[in-house]
Amino acid sequence: MRTFDFSPLFRSTVGFDRLFDMLDQAADTSQGYPPYNIERSDETHYRITVAVAGFAEKDLNVDVRDGVLTVTGKHEGADKQAYLYQGIAGRAFERRFQLAEHVEVRGAKLENGLLHVELERVVPEEKKPRRIAINAPELKTIEGQARAA
Repeated sequence: MRTFDFSPLFRSTVGFDRLFDMLDQAADTSQGYPPYNIERSDETHYRITVAVAGFAEKDLNVDVRDGVLTVTGKHEGADKQAYLYQGIAGRAFERRFQLAEHVEVRGAKLENGLLHVELERVVPEEKKPRRIAINAPELKTIEGQARAA
């Protein structure tokens, strides 16, 4: 359910539809499954950890497209069990993460029911700040008749 109606803005803006979709996703509080952590180990390295208890490597997919990291999980050929109580959710899910510019996925591994996705921010040399040397022009003196009297 949309909290805000952005339709009047669509008439006067061009190219901001993706921004409005991101605002909708941020306002959606139903995206609580599966839980996740986002860690920062230093200036350029990050890790997203998603709790995926009950899922095997073959049940999980990690994709990156257009700056969006998508983690999906679906049990392939899941048998219908007769549970007396089911506390571990095994439902299919899709979790999306918007990546900043120059953030690249370095790898993913499944360990003890946690999916770890390693990220690194790699800024190209031409985008890094650089120091510019200041060269002062030579000062010329006014000589002879050009001097003020």
